[in-house]
Amino acid sequence: MRIEANTRRGQPVTIYVDGTPVQAYTGETVAPALLASGRRAWRVTPWGEPRGLFCGIGICFDCTATVNGVPYVRTCQTPVAEGMVIETERPLERDQ
Repeated sequence: MRIEANTRRGQPVTIYVDGTPVQAYTGETVAPALLASGRRAWRVTPWGEPRGLFCGIGICFDCTATVNGVPYVRTCQTPVAEGMVIETERPLERDQ
């Protein structure tokens, strides 16, 4: 969900989340783009608990994902860019 009324946005860009195209805007970071696309969690703890955006300032590391092949990137601190590839953690991958 995004605030639509009376909001200035950057230029629209397309990022790819787990292979799915997602619209984002320059000037925003990856985390709000993930939230706006309906995702609330994009990784799991070793105990299987879902995690997504928590602190929003880069301290807690709950929002990490693989971005352009680099693991453990803080999505709340990483600006979106055209063609960016984000891979969320799937619970079964950790167990293999």
